[in-house]
Amino acid sequence: MIKAAQAAEMLPEFLSAVELHALTGYARPGQQAQWLKENGIPHKVDGRRVIVSRVHSRQWLEGRAVVISEGINFGAVK
Repeated sequence: MIKAAQAAEMLPEFLSAVELHALTGYARPGQQAQWLKENGIPHKVDGRRVIVSRVHSRQWLEGRAVVISEGINFGAVK
């Protein structure tokens, strides 16, 4: 029997088009991106496709704050 953690590891990193449609309620990339922005879910628009990490969507569903990183803050390093 496959455990939940093992099953989660077998899923792809990014949501499929069907999953993204189910999450946002929209089929068009522009509307999906707008919905994601309004709900604070990090995403990237690559031409006509919207890329969303499965981890970020889970964090949002769990009510966790999703931190958008801009990279390493070298100013904080002493």
